[in-house]
Amino acid sequence: MPKYLIEREIPGAGALTPDQLQAISQKSCGVLRGMGPQIQWLESYVTDDKVYCVYIAPDEATVRSHAEQGGFPANKISQIKTIIDPTTGES
Repeated sequence: MPKYLIEREIPGAGALTPDQLQAISQKSCGVLRGMGPQIQWLESYVTDDKVYCVYIAPDEATVRSHAEQGGFPANKISQIKTIIDPTTGES
């Protein structure tokens, strides 16, 4: 199943409190439970003004539906084509 990177523009995201992040996470998980197992949230990275999320989903429309149902921005959705890491350079 494809993986997607979702860029969410959220001004001040880096200043969100642990309680605020927990509430956002709970909201996202609630929407995911309602959508079924075809979409999974793997992890997110919080920067100053953006949150980057990695999801597994059958298509971009499913990712967009999750964002709409949760009230989350999804400013850019990109399908991840491959993953590399330091071991990629080893022979």
